[in-house]
Amino acid sequence: MAFTFKVPAPAAKYKTAAAYFSMEFALDQSLKIYSGGLGFLAGSHMRSAYELKQNLIGIGMLWTYGYYDQVRNPDQTMKAEFLHKQYSFLEDTGIVFPVTIHDAQVHVKALYLAPETFGTAPMFFLTTDIEENDYLSRTISHHLYDPDAATRVAQSIVLGAGGGQLLDILGRQTDMYHLNEGHGLPLAFFLYAKHNHDLAEVQKRLVFTTHTPELAGNEERPIKLLQDMSFFAGVPLDEIRRVARLDGDSLNYTLTALRFARKANAVSKVHGTVANEMWGHYEGICPIISITNAQNGTYWRDKQLAAALKSKNDEALLARKKELKKEFFKVVADQTGTLLDPEALTIVWARRFAAYKRADLILRDFERFVKLVSDDSRPVQIIWAGKPYPKDQGAIDIFNSIIARTKNLKRCAVLTGYELALSAEMKKGSDLWLNTPRYPREASGTSGMTAAMNASVSVSIADGWIPEFAKDGENCFLIEHADVNLPDDQKDTIEANTLLDVLENQVVPLYYDQPKQFLKVVKAAMKDVEPEFESGRMAKEYYEQLYK
Repeated sequence: MAFTFKVPAPAAKYKTAAAYFSMEFALDQSLKIYSGGLGFLAGSHMRSAYELKQNLIGIGMLWTYGYYDQVRNPDQTMKAEFLHKQYSFLEDTGIVFPVTIHDAQVHVKALYLAPETFGTAPMFFLTTDIEENDYLSRTISHHLYDPDAATRVAQSIVLGAGGGQLLDILGRQTDMYHLNEGHGLPLAFFLYAKHNHDLAEVQKRLVFTTHTPELAGNEERPIKLLQDMSFFAGVPLDEIRRVARLDGDSLNYTLTALRFARKANAVSKVHGTVANEMWGHYEGICPIISITNAQNGTYWRDKQLAAALKSKNDEALLARKKELKKEFFKVVADQTGTLLDPEALTIVWARRFAAYKRADLILRDFERFVKLVSDDSRPVQIIWAGKPYPKDQGAIDIFNSIIARTKNLKRCAVLTGYELALSAEMKKGSDLWLNTPRYPREASGTSGMTAAMNASVSVSIADGWIPEFAKDGENCFLIEHADVNLPDDQKDTIEANTLLDVLENQVVPLYYDQPKQFLKVVKAAMKDVEPEFESGRMAKEYYEQLYK
């Protein structure tokens, strides 16, 4: 039977037909096609689009081996495993079509995720791992963020050009194409070829979200490699150079997307300033506005905590929080053999594991740290989790060094397998959510939003979304950042000391000596995070500010 695609009837104000392209989506623990914050954001967007009845569909990739499975070596250090994934809930559409890669045809299959499965917008996932392809072509969709440059380029072509083709095959009239990061950039060239090489026609239809506030994080490839791999949809290279205003030997995905889109957004107000400073001096770029990232409350909120807050029942809120801590501590004990106390102040650092996020900042003055976690009269417990990129040896070394340095401290633990389920456990089971990026390198960061929804208070550098939310000492605790012009080593030392000052002088005394006052901060965080940092607001702003 032929696949028929029926979009649920949209709400009147969301009739503009949009398609959202992302290399990763975090939709459910069972669907392992994401690595970190970009996927968490995209997943929440799809959920809110469904709740608001927006005329939006998602286009992603089906990764055969996912990102990776984070397990342990015999010495407890991190190990990356790659296991074949299968999903009974994805519908085979029967749609297989060719995409040109390296002047050859690669067959792409589309699988469908129905809205009712996880409460998301309708979604399609593309794979090349099918019998019609040779082995090399099958490997294109094996690994999210494959380390091989040519494979990464091929993945972008499948997502961007392949996703554009799929929409045409489905017969869906698409008014707006939304690129979440530059990974799907070949979509711009696909649309350029489709609309008779008229850049203005592409700009009418293409919008773009940029997430990375540092040049090194914005993908750039040699033009010769891209041309050899059919990145430009058959458009002659001389024309590409002219229309994309290229004057060197490489192409920056973000800069090119900004030239092909009619509008773009940064993902926080701070990031909006940074992004305009980074790209604003280039000719031919579109306006960059700020639409701050957010997370879906329906998915992330603990219902009993939310109900206790709404009914102003402090006893019920505290009792539920204690219950959630106990449940989380069972996970910690199972993984590490460490038994934690639900009455003790519990700090969590957990997110995508990258060096600039400084998971080990709190350990910088190690003697002082040991004193903090060894005080039996006011115990402090600290748990870490996060998945480094499997080829980022620097980040892996930091992860393993935290395990080594804290293994003899009975109130510390490092967990593996940081995905949606563990993320939810950690937010519900912590009192404090620690966020220590090197300012201003965190574009948005959203984990603190879902922590706040679950009665976990941010202790944070004022970067990303935090300045839009923070009332220091009222709904969070800020770590003042050092002069940005100082060398990183000096900044790290200053900010590590400031962090310990905040914990020793403000947070620990408040938690143990003034529990009612601490609860007041918890409740303020829960109230203030809604609705401004709930993704319904973000999904509405995409329609109002980008799509219209």
